[in-house]
Order: sequence, then C-alpha cells, then structure tokens
Amino acid sequence: MKILIIEDEKKLAGILKRGFEEERIMVDTAYDGKEGLDKAFDEGLDVIVLDLMLPELSGLEVLKTIREYDVLTPVIILTAKDSIEDKVNCLDLGADDYLTKPFSFLELLARVRTLIRRKGTGGVIFKVGSLTLNLKTRKATRAGEEILLTFREYSLLEYLMRNKNNIVTEGQIISSVWPYNYDGISNIVRVYIRYLRNKIDKAFPDEKPLIKNIWGMGYKITDKE
Repeated sequence: MKILIIEDEKKLAGILKRGFEEERIMVDTAYDGKEGLDKAFDEGLDVIVLDLMLPELSGLEVLKTIREYDVLTPVIILTAKDSIEDKVNCLDLGADDYLTKPFSFLELLARVRTLIRRKGTGGVIFKVGSLTLNLKTRKATRAGEEILLTFREYSLLEYLMRNKNNIVTEGQIISSVWPYNYDGISNIVRVYIRYLRNKIDKAFPDEKPLIKNIWGMGYKITDKE
C-alpha cells in the first residue's frame, strides 16, 4: 500500500508519515500544491491525503485538476474549514472523504484503510438490465452508451447496484456514500437520486426505468416489476 500526503506543515506531515510507516504503509510527501499535483499522477498510489491550504496551488485546485485528468485515486481532504459549503464543495469536486483539523491519527488511519479496501474491489462488474457498472474503470454504460457521472453520483450508483433488488434507506445511503458524520443538506439523497434518474432512466426513454422510490422506505435499483 502507498499513500501520498500533500501537506505544507512539515511537522504534521512528518508525524503522519511516521504513523503510516509504522502501519507498514509506504508514504510519499509533498509540501506545496505544485509538487503535490505532479506526484498525484503516480499510478501506484492507493490514497491521497490532501490539505486544502497549500502554497503555490490550493488543495481544491489540485483536486479539481487530477479529477479533470481522470486520476481516480481516492482523496481524503484535511481542512481547518468546517463550513457546510466548504465540505460540499470538496465532495462535489471529487473528494472521497474529509477530516477537520485537529483530528485523531487513528481516525485518519481507519478512513485510509476503508478507502484502500474499497479501491481493492476493482475489476468487478455489476449489471442491472441494460445498465453496467465497471468498478475498475469506474464507468457506467447503458445500452452500450457511456454515462458521465460525477464522483458522488458514481458512488451512489455503485451502492445501489451492490444492493440491487433490495431496498436501502436514506440513512443507509448517507452512511455508505457520504463521509462520516455528514451534516450537510438534509435532502441530499433525494437530490442525487434525481440526478441519477435523469442520467440513467430519463436519458434512455426506450429502456425500462431502473431506480425505484419505495414510498416510506427508501430506494432500490432493479429491472424487475
């Protein structure tokens, strides 16, 4: 396992590096945004730990750039900012998780391991009707046509397809798709379900609708009536 820590506070970066190395995780470090951006293209990385307040390039600029270049390495944001707007902005740009400073190293370690385990499921293909999701390439297709998804849309679709034909509640979706202790927009699940329906069902009028709203219970994806 190998992670990249992009953190301009060298003392904190050193503490994190030693902590991960004690857990037998290889660590590379960068102390500004430009250096971090260069190193983020390393295909051998399992997770990137990214501070937002960086010299040269901000953490948000680094995140936005690597996602635009289809770098799919999971990213955990470290930030002293705790506003809902900042957190939502990070998630919308493609972050997989975030931690507000100060934080416990053990919590960061647990989140890194969770993302590494999730990344290790690559190569699995899920199918529901004419919809296919490839976890290795992180691509969704329907009727042979690729569907462009944001990171959060992809994560939600993956969760639904892992539970195909089964009802999942909004609480289960929040705890599995959004970061730990998410306290943002209350109707966020409904918003993203609508986004997915537009891209997966409404965009394919000749195909059977797949995403179902089970009134009073939750949602499921299925090609069954």
